[in-house]
Amino acid sequence: MASPNVVLVLVDDMGFSDIGCYGGEVRTPNLDRLARGGVRFSQFYNTARCSPSRASLLTGLHPHQTGIGILTNDDRPRGYSGTINLRCVTIAEALKTAGYSTCLAGKWHLSSEMHEPTEAWPTRRGFDRFFGTLTGCGSFWQPGTLTRGEANAEDEALAPGFYYTDAITDEACAFVREQTQPGAGPFFLYLAYTAPHWPLHAREEDVAKYDGSFDVGWDLLRERRMQRLRDEGLLDDATVPSGRDPTQPAWSDTEHKAWQLRRMQVYAAQIDRVDQGVGRVLAELEQSGQLDNTLVIFLSDNGASDESLPLVALERFKQRRDILRATTRDGRDVHVGNDSAVMPGGEDTYASYGRAWANLSNTPFRFYKRWTHEGGIATPLIAHWPSGRLSPGSVVRRPFQLTDVLPTILEAARVPYPTRYQGREIQACEGRSFLPALRGTASPDGAPETLYWEHTGNAAIRRGRWKLVREHPNAWELYDMTNDRCELHDVATAHPEVVCELSAAWQAWAERVGVIPWQTTLDIYRQAGKLEREAAG
Repeated sequence: MASPNVVLVLVDDMGFSDIGCYGGEVRTPNLDRLARGGVRFSQFYNTARCSPSRASLLTGLHPHQTGIGILTNDDRPRGYSGTINLRCVTIAEALKTAGYSTCLAGKWHLSSEMHEPTEAWPTRRGFDRFFGTLTGCGSFWQPGTLTRGEANAEDEALAPGFYYTDAITDEACAFVREQTQPGAGPFFLYLAYTAPHWPLHAREEDVAKYDGSFDVGWDLLRERRMQRLRDEGLLDDATVPSGRDPTQPAWSDTEHKAWQLRRMQVYAAQIDRVDQGVGRVLAELEQSGQLDNTLVIFLSDNGASDESLPLVALERFKQRRDILRATTRDGRDVHVGNDSAVMPGGEDTYASYGRAWANLSNTPFRFYKRWTHEGGIATPLIAHWPSGRLSPGSVVRRPFQLTDVLPTILEAARVPYPTRYQGREIQACEGRSFLPALRGTASPDGAPETLYWEHTGNAAIRRGRWKLVREHPNAWELYDMTNDRCELHDVATAHPEVVCELSAAWQAWAERVGVIPWQTTLDIYRQAGKLEREAAG
């Protein structure tokens, strides 16, 4: 069989249950189609934050090993470099050794330097073609750090009708068309959308699709999602969901309902436009006859975001010219922040959708992006490959995490993981392929794998039924994931021996992969006269 093409689709800040095939109200017929003809995972994990997830996804390493422990701040010499280092290889670099053509369309966010090309730019980490942004987020109407190859491309956003999600899709489709011409070899497309990360920016026709979709409010919608997750076989019938976030009001008591509904409609519209883009890429593959031999993987980089804007004092926030445009393309002032007097969605707004809606997005879990509880790290994952002997329509319940994506893709492509690359020693891959699980041939026997996480002091380890998790600076909590996936009943005091064993294993892992204690990073920023919030990126 010919080497498969690979399309890796990553979305930004999307919750576990937002898309249709994971119980959500957002209309995602193209993703749903991939799910019905492919495989879904019920216990797949990211690393809780943008840059670390991208580093782990692309390298098969834990993010700390790549230099990306938090985001892309350069905190050397005591902290992380904030830049993907040369002791790892990306999926693109590994596949290029086997003759693959490679393209990144979308967000990079793996380099502390975003204006002058460095060894950490995508064009120098295996991608033949790059169109996207180097920063972590920004306006969908006029994104900062927009780059084509290694040249600034921000002027492209001045074209009439420009919308970043569509521009990412346009680039992806052009690449697929070129690479599916007669005589072309296999290709790797990394399709990294910034949606639905804030700011809430969407085309009005997409927003209008969701008139009435959320009117019953987050409480009832959470109950309905929970039932659909059970019906889909993604959660056991006995799973007890977490309740509404205790800091948030009941929907019946919520003020400014029209504004609240508009926030969720724009968020949904952002995901809707991604699904349309995925559909366009699939159409290109179908037209060329390449869909059957293309491995498509879809997932999110972290759980839903509860972040409120501006993240820091407004004047300091406005200094981030890479993520915030002070005026629109036609000269209007941009209103920054979550103001109930300003309906979000247009270019002159810059808002987020808030904790209550993020709690809905993460149904049935609690906590959000940045935490290592399930709400921060649980992601939908869909894999589709008609000629790859997958088990169509099945659900994989075995836990996996981002370090497992690279070895899966390399096994599918029959490409070995290098021990050296361009004369450099490369760290050993940390993950294991989940291709047998996709094919329904994985053996359930043997010792369970151990999964690890750390981000801004929040930490977790999972081994078999047990998950030990800590919200910094609090004590470890222990949950039995076989009957308490939503982490409602801490059994640490009942099983001190498990806490002792797993906490020791986590500490050994943290030392091995180079986790820098969060207190060290806080001290770096405090000594520089900066805020703790800035230490988190």
